[in-house]
Amino acid sequence: MTQSKRETERKYEPPSGGVAGLPDLTGVGPVASVTTAGPEELDAVYHDTGDLRLAGSSVTLRRRTGGPDAGWHLKLPIGGDTREEVRAPLSDDVPEALRDLVLSRTRGAPLRPVVRIRSTRAVRQLRDAGGSVLAELSLDEVRADATASGGGRAEWGELEVELADDLGPGLLDVVEKKLRKKGIVRSDSPSKLARALRDTGVGGPAVRRPSAGVVAGSAGSYVLAYLREQVGTLVALDPAVRRDLPDAVHQMRVACRRLRGCLRSYRSVLDRRVTDPVRAELKWLAGELGTARDQEVLRERLGAGLDGLPGDLVLGPVAARLRAWEVSRGVDVRSRTREALGAPRYLRLLDALDALVDRPPLRAKAAGKPARTMARAVLQEYGRLAGRMERALALPAGRTRETELHEARKAAKKLRYAAEVARPALGKPVVRLGNHAKAVQQLLGEHQDAVVAQDTLRELAVAAHAAGESAFTWGVLHGRERAVAEARQQALPGVWRSASDPALRAPLAH
Repeated sequence: MTQSKRETERKYEPPSGGVAGLPDLTGVGPVASVTTAGPEELDAVYHDTGDLRLAGSSVTLRRRTGGPDAGWHLKLPIGGDTREEVRAPLSDDVPEALRDLVLSRTRGAPLRPVVRIRSTRAVRQLRDAGGSVLAELSLDEVRADATASGGGRAEWGELEVELADDLGPGLLDVVEKKLRKKGIVRSDSPSKLARALRDTGVGGPAVRRPSAGVVAGSAGSYVLAYLREQVGTLVALDPAVRRDLPDAVHQMRVACRRLRGCLRSYRSVLDRRVTDPVRAELKWLAGELGTARDQEVLRERLGAGLDGLPGDLVLGPVAARLRAWEVSRGVDVRSRTREALGAPRYLRLLDALDALVDRPPLRAKAAGKPARTMARAVLQEYGRLAGRMERALALPAGRTRETELHEARKAAKKLRYAAEVARPALGKPVVRLGNHAKAVQQLLGEHQDAVVAQDTLRELAVAAHAAGESAFTWGVLHGRERAVAEARQQALPGVWRSASDPALRAPLAH
């Protein structure tokens, strides 16, 4: 069983004179009083792979005793001064749940102790006028020992300021201003672990080198920068997907699509004999994630539709049937997602993506100037979208047209992603085209969601009727979704007229 919380903190060099050198923070911002807690004796053993893969991605995993939160702590970077801390009860070995959460980083490599850090901590609590804790100042005397035989030892002092839960960073800013006036400056080490690894002689993680053979400022450099960013996003989202956090599956699926789109659109830069197998595996992963995401979207849509109906239009046990449908579908899709992320195939895909960005299969055009190569790739995706739209708009209303509109939506998405890759190189012209592609994609997405909802509502209506329940409410919801789909189709020609304006593409035609 794990628990988690957001942790926002800043680290500083200790004041000269120890606790006596701390400024009085009473009256700083909302701080009404400062109280003393502790001292605490903390003993933490940090675990990592032999080549420090966790440290290399700013992740820490420790087993700590002492203090009010003894147990296993996994800290995952979020951004800025904030990290997500996932906790598990004390045990001798790394809990399986935490092993799973770092799998995208470790790739299954064994975890072992790398350094032991003991701290004697003096705590000052900053409280508001009501007595609630706003933040804690912790002044630590730190002793670190490498766990390997013959490892070194290091000692230092450190000051931490950690916000209480659910508070914004504004308090940290005003406290830091007060600390600076006393000559207390930020630490040059991002964490105790980073300093311990350095000062005990364990060393740091391997520094990732630039992609081999890539010329700075070339088309290849822009494509590889985008790929590296999306691979990092995919890896970072893995723990959130495993924990079933809101929107995590969607964001990971989007990362898969962006990677696939980039590899498809920029085949003139990267050899498809290498990238096509990777695209196929990304398609597999997106498909496994897609089931969960599609279920999530549909559940939210049907629930919102039902909640929006007046009471006199809700006949029979509609809410109960919808909940039963959610439960029956939800268990299956979550299991499928977990199985995919636990499969060796998934880890092989992550390794293949790393190899792709580290040793890219560059083609001759990768070394050229980006304007011509990247603009051509974007315009080719536009041409594919235009063909899809022409076919769809020429069809009469019905299933065939709905299918073609769905394909056009996917083509709009590919154009949008191709434009994203080229944005740093081509600037505003490609941004404008990408924005119009996004507008087409969103409109067609709303249409597709309404079409899918109609099919599900019909199934629910049939099931309700078979059980002797009224199907009236399901029919009302079905009619509303049909109206939404028709409205989106009516709006489509105007949106497409704007997106297909030749003036948008003229600056990209060289």
